[in-house]
Amino acid sequence: MLRLSGATHQPHRDDNMKVTALLIVCSCLMSGSLGKPQFPEQEKDPKFWNMWAQQTLKNALTLQSLNTNKAKNLILFLGDGMGVPTVTAARILKGQLNGQSGEETQLEMDKFPFVSLAKTYNTNAQVPDSAGTATAYLCGVKANEGTVGVSAAAVRSQCNTTEGNEVTSILRWAKEAGKSVGIVTTTRVNHATPSAAYAHSVDRDWYSDNEMPADALKDGCKDIARQLFENIPNIDVIMGGGRKYMFPKNMSDVEFPGVAKHSGTRKDGRNLVQEWIDKMKDKRGHYVWNKKQLLSLNPNSVDYLLGLFEPADLTYNLERNIDTDPSLTEMVDVAIKILKRNPRGFYLLVEGGRIDHGHHEGKAKQALHEAVEMDRAIGLAHLMTSVHDTLTIVTADHSHVFNFGGYTFRGNTIFGLAPMLSDVDQKPFTSIVYGNGPGYKIVNGGRENVSTVDYHENNYQAQAAVPLSMETHGGEDVAVFAKGPMAHLLHGVHEQNYIPHVMAYAACIGQNREHCDLIGGSAALRPVLSSMAAILTVTRILC
Repeated sequence: MLRLSGATHQPHRDDNMKVTALLIVCSCLMSGSLGKPQFPEQEKDPKFWNMWAQQTLKNALTLQSLNTNKAKNLILFLGDGMGVPTVTAARILKGQLNGQSGEETQLEMDKFPFVSLAKTYNTNAQVPDSAGTATAYLCGVKANEGTVGVSAAAVRSQCNTTEGNEVTSILRWAKEAGKSVGIVTTTRVNHATPSAAYAHSVDRDWYSDNEMPADALKDGCKDIARQLFENIPNIDVIMGGGRKYMFPKNMSDVEFPGVAKHSGTRKDGRNLVQEWIDKMKDKRGHYVWNKKQLLSLNPNSVDYLLGLFEPADLTYNLERNIDTDPSLTEMVDVAIKILKRNPRGFYLLVEGGRIDHGHHEGKAKQALHEAVEMDRAIGLAHLMTSVHDTLTIVTADHSHVFNFGGYTFRGNTIFGLAPMLSDVDQKPFTSIVYGNGPGYKIVNGGRENVSTVDYHENNYQAQAAVPLSMETHGGEDVAVFAKGPMAHLLHGVHEQNYIPHVMAYAACIGQNREHCDLIGGSAALRPVLSSMAAILTVTRILC
């Protein structure tokens, strides 16, 4: 209460502003004291916390027996822009959506036994972009910002630096090992994250040939949409948005006929979807563009699936038409059912891509609901697979300059006000703020009074310290959650490009196969460790 007192009893203040502010703050306090308790009664008893900690300790002790099985299946959930503050805020939101105060809630990713940090910088950028980071966690090589599937020797937008600098992805390694492979995203299937799984492009924005400069086309560079169908033959499952980049220029979209911005973009006149359909007609391949078509499929009768549900990115989950547009969870459900039929296993990349978009637009509510939806998909994948033979990793490519604070009380709605006024401009403020972005607003020479707007609205743009048309990424490390075979190899702080090396090692694919003399389904690590011990012993003797 001292903070409140200091914030509301300073001289030379507008009386109307004082009354308005006091009413707002009192309302916040009363809602906490007269409604449900600010925290559960049981939390007053030390036994509650001690018993919880003891149970957590017992669970931790079971991890002493490491899972060294060979990973049959690999799943990577990538929350684009899902930095640690976003994970925490999504956890609270998930709990509040279920009628709880939120802070004590567990996300599905919170239940993973191993957590580490990944350093996200690009080779030429302290604060990274999604293309260079995707190359790191998919291809195992750090790269320049704006480039996908090429090493740091390639220069952004310079087509002639592509050849000879291509790097391959874990999706390709898995396919070459006989596994089924899939990509599921809420963005365009040729957006930065998914494209690093199959494309080699010095510019992430070359979605179709329409977005490429003439000299790049002349020099023989291919657009990313074309590479999706040509680089890695027969990707088993592809789902997301990006329809317009697959069709001839000005060809009307099937869902939005006559809407120019949704029409085809390709200058080469190719219909990549029809080409795919023709190629897969005798291979049990199916193309779908809406939820009804997707959910009417019998996964046991589908070997290849192409699902393109929007001309560009999928709509935010909060605004999704639940009758016509599939959710990320629904897409993951179908993908796993198709992929898991392969006796050799599968690799699946799942991107919650619009977390990033929500943050860029300063729309925290959209971003956090996208994160909660991805967590639902993680939970479903857990039910559909086994920890004994499936390595699942959840991480982010980078963070954002998003955070929440203001000494909010327990159970305060994550989108609500802080229980205090600014002691500088004597106005209320939301707990959620951005370091920069479109939420910066000056009204009558001062910061906008948030009590005059609906800050709970889906598209409310949270206040930002620095005015920008689009909010920026953050540069701090991101969390890496892991469970399943060899998940313990993700510990401490690592470079981001370490992630696919661990996944490949666990599955005995790519360059990591020497340790894979199988004994009862377990990767025989003993010879490798013995060799390392011998080397260390010799080193000590010699040194």
